[in-house]
Amino acid sequence: MTVSKIHVYLMPGMAANSSIFKNIILPEDRFEQHLLDWFVPETGMTLSEYAQQMCKKVLHKNAVIIGVSFGGMLAQEMAKWMLFRRVIIISSVKTKEELPRRLIFARYTKIHKLLPTGMVNNIELVSKYAFGEIVTKRLALYEQYLSIRDKYYLDWSIDQIVNWSQSAYHPDIVHIHGEKDAVFPIQNIKNCITVENGTHTMIIHRYKWFNERLPTIILD
Repeated sequence: MTVSKIHVYLMPGMAANSSIFKNIILPEDRFEQHLLDWFVPETGMTLSEYAQQMCKKVLHKNAVIIGVSFGGMLAQEMAKWMLFRRVIIISSVKTKEELPRRLIFARYTKIHKLLPTGMVNNIELVSKYAFGEIVTKRLALYEQYLSIRDKYYLDWSIDQIVNWSQSAYHPDIVHIHGEKDAVFPIQNIKNCITVENGTHTMIIHRYKWFNERLPTIILD
């Protein structure tokens, strides 16, 4: 008897392209992977409106969506417009209460609007915003993952993260978080699967952990 495959859609984090998932390999006899990528939003577009547009790229019913970082926030917004079999977020947050203090401070002071996002061709700067770290030896590696360098997109993304208003989350959401995440410190995170020594970029550096566990997490 032929078993229908589970379609799994993968959404990268801010400014990153779907190549961050290149080492994520799910058993092909049970799963079919689909990669999503960011597009530059229309002027004035809300995150909810953006999510509606991204939903149009999900072509299978009862699919699984996996979102990393800002992509995890977007995945939750998409789940408000279409039914998913499972929503899995990685290195992300579930509510505004899980955001770090510096982003809550930015929400009230608007200081994030002063960030030099016009320097989008400075890969070191973009990597700091997207990955929360600047590691010289990894810059060449990160450059292949950070392909969205449009200033409006970066300004929009940072503003959407800072002003995300979600105060409650669906109880069935699966949250995977690294204990050494510098962007969204785990001290603020509740109800998650903790990855020992995992950082904000663990989807890239700890892919073996995910390949071993994601099939069970999806089917659980």
